[in-house]
Amino acid sequence: MVKIMTRQYVGQEKVYDIGVENNHNFVIKNGLIASNCFNKSHSTAYGYVTYQTAYLKANYPLEYMAALLTANSGDTDKVQKYISTCLSMNIQIEPPDINRSGVDFTPLGDKILFGFSAVRNVGQNAIACILEAREATGEFKSLSDFCDRVDLRSVNRRTLESLIYCGAFDKIQPNRHQLIKDLELVYDWAQSRAKDRASGQGNLFDLLGGFSTTVKQTNNVFDSAPKAQPVPDFPPQKKLQMEKELLGFYVSDHPLKAIKSSSSVLAPINLSQLNEQKEDALLCAVVMLNNVKKVTTKKGDQMAILQIEDLSGQSEAVVFPRTYERISELLQVDSRLIIWGKVDRRDEQVQLIVEDVEAVETVQMVMVELTLQQATAIEERDHLRKILKELAGEKEKAKVPVIGIIQAGNSRQLVRFGRQFWVQDARSTVVLLQNAKFPAHVKHLTGN
Repeated sequence: MVKIMTRQYVGQEKVYDIGVENNHNFVIKNGLIASNCFNKSHSTAYGYVTYQTAYLKANYPLEYMAALLTANSGDTDKVQKYISTCLSMNIQIEPPDINRSGVDFTPLGDKILFGFSAVRNVGQNAIACILEAREATGEFKSLSDFCDRVDLRSVNRRTLESLIYCGAFDKIQPNRHQLIKDLELVYDWAQSRAKDRASGQGNLFDLLGGFSTTVKQTNNVFDSAPKAQPVPDFPPQKKLQMEKELLGFYVSDHPLKAIKSSSSVLAPINLSQLNEQKEDALLCAVVMLNNVKKVTTKKGDQMAILQIEDLSGQSEAVVFPRTYERISELLQVDSRLIIWGKVDRRDEQVQLIVEDVEAVETVQMVMVELTLQQATAIEERDHLRKILKELAGEKEKAKVPVIGIIQAGNSRQLVRFGRQFWVQDARSTVVLLQNAKFPAHVKHLTGN
């Protein structure tokens, strides 16, 4: 710390914000430096900007968050963080829509709509072409209508596949698999029509137009477009995976949403809160596994660096060799996992050191029903503690959490028992607890 040695009043003068190369320090005397001597005008400007953004967020939340998402659309971590913020503000983010989306994130009603520019494989020329066609002749009614009206030299087959896979055509046809199959036929059909128009030839029904009294026109010429045989839609998990690949996020749904309430009982900490946790704090989190990078140590051992995410954000996790040898088979990309690990701060980055993992689909919890009297009576608590201790066995094998449900009048309170009281087998634990007059049942993380 450096002290200012002398100060001298020079009267009232105009104040300027002084920019100094590399940092905002000032030389005082004999080479000594006074750090962070910000001019008042500098802090005033920051304060004013903070006031403006706070005002916009409070009074125009949709417009503010849409602008924030657009401005940071190139930063996946920030966008996911802001999407999580939107959800906490009860603002829903919708996937792109071929008839409603613009270039960027757009407020629409009480929701924010994904823009075309956020979809991979959809370039600026394709976007301009789509918007021009929509503005000129109205909404697109079908895939064939779309392909016939846009310039397929700008909107190529890969672009169309990306728009279908990310859900942009869902309002027209929710069966994405059917659209992909239809596209194989419709794309060539539309190209053929475009060539006919370019050479001055016309389709018979185009020539008849509205003048025919003998030929009954149904909807329009697009009814005659070829269609593939009906096929079932993609499974929900497949649709979400394609959304994630093309948008960078799960938008229409999230694989962890269905288990949000039950997982919060077991893992109350989410990834966005890792920074707030103490060094070496042991915690568990329910996550999606996005990427596995295998690493070979100098000794030749295998380890891995994981990219994980939950509903609140993304983080990095490290699996050291001894743990990796035990859990490597479970580390499959796009799988839902419950991870136990310690918080580690290294190189100004917070990450998890993984100690154990388990597939969400196999996670069980023992739910113990307790009356208020049982929860407060020392004898009852000691009895319950003794039973759980006996069933815990070796710490590494005890993977079944125990949750207490305390009933007091009309209220029910959940209590998580410490890791030392977790057990090895859920079914046998329930039987022993019931025999000891503690009502209990097994609950799966993915359902009842």
